[in-house]
Amino acid sequence: MAKVSAIEKNKRRRKLVARDAEKRAALKEVVSNRELPIEERFRATLKLAEMPRNSSKTRIRNRCEVTGRPRAYYRKLRMSRIALRELGSLGKVPGLVKSSW
Repeated sequence: MAKVSAIEKNKRRRKLVARDAEKRAALKEVVSNRELPIEERFRATLKLAEMPRNSSKTRIRNRCEVTGRPRAYYRKLRMSRIALRELGSLGKVPGLVKSSW
């Protein structure tokens, strides 16, 4: 089980990303538009830099929904390999059969 503080920190980051996504996208569009004057693009860059770092989507860490484990994460199932194996052995994941021979 992962530290509760790490899991909560990641949840806060997800909320910040959702809150600031539109503003961040608008500023990035201004920065990447080559037809605008350089001063306006530079001001947009400064505003983007003033925004909280945790509002960037790249700061989010994929974590297992069951255990909070940050590594060996299956995106499609939103859980780690260890949790997947355990739930699969118990028959709680539909369509998954743990192989044994």
